Amino acid sequence: MKQSSEVGSRVPATLLLLLAVLLALTAVPVTAAPAAQAADGDAPSLTLSKKEAGKGGEITVKGGGWRSEALLMLLICGRSTPERGVIGGTNSCANADGRAVTTDKKGSFSKKLPVAEPPEPCPCVVHVATVTGEQAVVDAVFTVAGHPTAPLPPPADEGRLAVLATTRLEGESSLLTWFGAPPARQLVVTVGNLGSAPVEDPVFEIGTAHGVYAPQWEERQWRGTVAPGSKAQVKLPVELSAGAHGDYQVSLRYGTKVLAEQPWGVSRPWGVTLFWVLLCMVVPAAVFRIGMAVVDKVRPRPAGLVARHTHRTRRPAAQAPPAPAALPWFTQDSAPPDIRRSAPPENRPPPTTKGQAWTRNGG
Repeated sequence: MKQSSEVGSRVPATLLLLLAVLLALTAVPVTAAPAAQAADGDAPSLTLSKKEAGKGGEITVKGGGWRSEALLMLLICGRSTPERGVIGGTNSCANADGRAVTTDKKGSFSKKLPVAEPPEPCPCVVHVATVTGEQAVVDAVFTVAGHPTAPLPPPADEGRLAVLATTRLEGESSLLTWFGAPPARQLVVTVGNLGSAPVEDPVFEIGTAHGVYAPQWEERQWRGTVAPGSKAQVKLPVELSAGAHGDYQVSLRYGTKVLAEQPWGVSRPWGVTLFWVLLCMVVPAAVFRIGMAVVDKVRPRPAGLVARHTHRTRRPAAQAPPAPAALPWFTQDSAPPDIRRSAPPENRPPPTTKGQAWTRNGG
């Protein structure tokens, strides 16, 4: 009986050991499958810690399968669904409360995103897109509690345009651009109509992005018709703000699809720099001259120099020599003979006729 009891106790232990081994074997493929898929290059994915939150709250956004060490922009956008994308572009998003994140070497990320109300009503999404490099976009459904909702507009006939050749920017900078005028180019792209209906006067969107900021989209309408199965060359104007310089990214979008991207390196407006350098040199020199003139005007001077300066300023332009002073006690006729003889010739009285005759006669 004792032996049979020992055998009975060993059987459950053996069964438990076999069950544990089977569970371990079945768990290995479940944990290894995601790693194998990520190595093969999965499509970018997105998960949210909450599906709904109110303004002022916070959610955690996680992603995987993105490009290694890629810069991403996280936004909460209104009037959007994962199927139709963000209608109206980033103008429908809460751009001021967006966040940027860089994926790790495996293409994963985790970032906290504050909940903000977008400028458009819900339905809303958390919009994650690459900032540079190959375009990749993923939207996840999200509800902003307390934010108004409205039905989406009916889908428009956006045609089926596709880019058939590489894009390029045409044009050159002028002398005014060197002094800070807005740089301007033309985006040239060849598109083809892959649909069965003609596309008439299509409206494109041109986006310009600088650094880590999201593109700023502007509508550009092209006048013309692209018949089914045909192609056309489209030229659209692109203009930056005044004084812009650095590396820019120009994007072309039709409907909700980005058709092409083109880098644009804008040189620095050195004329503006030269102007400020000259201004920094001229203004101090002018201030120095004005200051020296003020100091020369208000500084104290010695008394003799002041009197001499005053005498020079008050002296008339022409001054006659002073007349010789006459003796106060005598006139010319009553003066004694010795005084009359010593008087200068110009002060002697004219001789009489009698005196002249007496002199001629030798008197």
